[in-house]
Amino acid sequence: MNPTLKRVLAGAAAVSLAGVLSSCVESGRESTTAADSDCPFEPDESIETTARIAWQPIPNGDLVVKDLGLLEACMPNAKIEWVQAASGGDVVEYYGGGDVDLGLMGSSPATIASSEPKVRDVDLAVVWIHDVIGDAESLVVKDENVTEISQLKGGKIAVPFSSTAHYSLLQALIEEGIDPNKDVKIINLAPEKMPGAWQGDQIDAAWVWDPTQSQLLDDGGTRILSSEDTAEAGRPTFDLGTVDRTFAAENEEFMTMWAKLQDHAVKMIADDPDAAAESVAVVLGIEPDAARAQFEGLTYLTAEEQAGQDYLGGKLAEDMLTTAKFLLDQGGITKVGTPEEYAEHVDAGPARRASE
Repeated sequence: MNPTLKRVLAGAAAVSLAGVLSSCVESGRESTTAADSDCPFEPDESIETTARIAWQPIPNGDLVVKDLGLLEACMPNAKIEWVQAASGGDVVEYYGGGDVDLGLMGSSPATIASSEPKVRDVDLAVVWIHDVIGDAESLVVKDENVTEISQLKGGKIAVPFSSTAHYSLLQALIEEGIDPNKDVKIINLAPEKMPGAWQGDQIDAAWVWDPTQSQLLDDGGTRILSSEDTAEAGRPTFDLGTVDRTFAAENEEFMTMWAKLQDHAVKMIADDPDAAAESVAVVLGIEPDAARAQFEGLTYLTAEEQAGQDYLGGKLAEDMLTTAKFLLDQGGITKVGTPEEYAEHVDAGPARRASE
């Protein structure tokens, strides 16, 4: 099987589905505890770390690890605390407040957090790529006669600010010669509020992810661009696993096991997608078939791939630098760091050790 796995993202780093997370799935179970799960490797009882992990309701390997209690099963003497976040910006704030040690965020907030001046003195390292975003984030328009982004001049476009979707939208507009500050009105709107604004004719389009993306499409919307298109134009976006750099330095064994389990979950999505979809469904409160249907439009990478030069081992730092230059032009940051500075905020070590 090709080690690069195409999967759908049900949300980028800015969605909150707290209202549905208590639902159960058609299997009848609501969760799996560590006591019910077996570690896929030899458990390491020597690890006694307390790890506070910010998670987001995105159907990727992180939800599989969480649902199955794999960290708890593989490190029975560690204390694992899961903290839900509504956005990558929230995760950065949690770091700044000393509330979490690891967390998932999009590549845009990760770049902002790695640029000077540092947000609340946050010092992060990117250690995992949960997914490379493709068709899972798209620009959906309300008027079926609109087939090109240039036709949205004078219109209102909704997007969650500081998200990967926001970044993709801005660069798509600029490449088309549309001034995002003058030619369109960009509205900062949370995904769960978009259907109401859509039905009330308050917006003409939205760049968003599932489940909101599917809701807008079902309500007569049309997809005209996606983050796969912007990636092909040289501006890829990612959902990234990050860690406080001090925590990572002091807890190498924990980080290695964490990465091994993330890698295990990626391979589980490929080799046993029904089981993986059930885990995702449990956490998201949706049907397993719906969860599995979302395993398209996004690329999952194994630890071996991630450790290579195309990603954590080299190019990801270059992508962050490209993102930073774009954000500087748009006023999202005040200073772009050097290539070496962004490279310091990418650590391929856990993925490399997990692949050995």
